[in-house]
Amino acid sequence: MNTTCELLGPMGQSPSQYNGIFGVRAARLSSLLFFLSAPLFVVSSNMETPEGEEWGDAGEVFGSNSMERKKESLEEVRARQRKDVADLQNKEIALKKAAAKGSKAEQKAKKKKVEEDISQLMSQLKARHSEELASLGYKNEDVTGEGNLDNIVMAIAGISVKKSVDSAKPSKGAKRRERRAQQEAEREQRIHEEQSKIISDRTIENEKLEEKLVPLGLTINEIKPDGHCLYRAVEDQLSLYPSKNQLYSHQELRKIAAAYMREHAVDFLPFFLADGKIEMDSNDLSLDIFHKYCEEVESTAAWGGQLELGALTHCLKKHIIIFSGSFPDVEMGKEYKTEGESIVSNPSIMLSYHKHAYGLGEHYNSVVPK
Repeated sequence: MNTTCELLGPMGQSPSQYNGIFGVRAARLSSLLFFLSAPLFVVSSNMETPEGEEWGDAGEVFGSNSMERKKESLEEVRARQRKDVADLQNKEIALKKAAAKGSKAEQKAKKKKVEEDISQLMSQLKARHSEELASLGYKNEDVTGEGNLDNIVMAIAGISVKKSVDSAKPSKGAKRRERRAQQEAEREQRIHEEQSKIISDRTIENEKLEEKLVPLGLTINEIKPDGHCLYRAVEDQLSLYPSKNQLYSHQELRKIAAAYMREHAVDFLPFFLADGKIEMDSNDLSLDIFHKYCEEVESTAAWGGQLELGALTHCLKKHIIIFSGSFPDVEMGKEYKTEGESIVSNPSIMLSYHKHAYGLGEHYNSVVPK
């Protein structure tokens, strides 16, 4: 179906040009690294909480004091930190939902306050991460004060670093572990630097998106960032008009999208190849790899993007519009768009695309009337 191919390239791209709007896989990977290794967070005392929900004090959030904890390995520290980051993201979603109340001026002020609090939490999180890594036994020879965070970060990054207890003749295994630890520390520093940029980019992106949506009487309904966000956002859109739409769960939407892509593999394969999902030295056939990808779409929490939206627009016979603060808005399935009074009988699906949300990279939310 040539129609499907044209829709999958919403800006009129050829497959070789497809890596633009939503094909940013490398950026997603680097952002995802932050999610997997980010540290515990300290709760801002002046941060508003949703109704009926209490943040608790710092002791409740962190458990026991870090000085009282048993000695943890690097892997144990990261495992604990990953859970806290997930909690922080859920709290951010709840705060944004709570902020969507009151007059427009009040909502704007609340949203700005949430962004400021999240930015502060990220800074605290970065500092705590540095301190925890430093507590594992790394120090900077040039550190002149315990509160010098820049020196700590430099030490963690491997600049003038030494282990607290030096060994006169380290074994090969010790050298290997030391090298691996330094590489991990350098990676952590790159993640921190990138995350600082993401905080600023996210604020700018949200402001631009709000400028588009407010005049249209629209707002964002936050969707959980768990890998299913695209499908959950579509599920939320269908539920807005239950009498006009056939309802599907996010898992059912995955299955029908995967089935459609398999059935129309010839149409999807050029864009699948252009998205860089096949290694140049791969000995597997392209079609076989495409079918394996469809299995992931169907049965895992793999992120969905433009390929899957192209399938859903035909499966559901729905016009889909994606608003973005970083790119021009994209429309798919224009042949299903209705005008005038008939728009009520087949309402469009409205989503928002976020490149800098939650430090995860690509994310989709549902766009709803205020």
